[in-house]
Amino acid sequence: MPALLSITHLKIGDKAPAFKALDQDGNICSSADLKGKQFVIYFYPNDDTETCTKQACNLRDNFVALKKAGYIIIGVSHAPVPSKKKFANKYKLPFIILADTDMKIVKAYGVFGDKLFMGRIISTIHRITFIINKKGKVEHIIHKVSAGKAADQILNAGAI
Repeated sequence: MPALLSITHLKIGDKAPAFKALDQDGNICSSADLKGKQFVIYFYPNDDTETCTKQACNLRDNFVALKKAGYIIIGVSHAPVPSKKKFANKYKLPFIILADTDMKIVKAYGVFGDKLFMGRIISTIHRITFIINKKGKVEHIIHKVSAGKAADQILNAGAI
């Protein structure tokens, strides 16, 4: 049985929700700081788990190409700053990872909900990627993220 459909309410062309949270280094990262820049905000369930690590490492390994394409990469999950720091250091992640401990960003982007996992339904953060353009609008939404091809999905989003 496949995972349940994503519950995100956002659509292409919608204004991206504003956010503000601490990154892995304890610095405040805000959507206001990204005004006029294009960025990728990707959501994942947990730090240092198999699939989440595979996705983060794929983005790390393709970071130069993503940066060359003009993207700022931001990962988001609910774990606190120390977990983010450990995860980023362990895998040498060169991008921002936000600690959304109160899940305000997760809820604003509509990526928390039920999912079928190992034969049962759990409530979790869905693995969804949003590409936000320089005008602050949702340009693409990748609902079916392939952890090992996450960078390719971002780089090829315009061709879809």
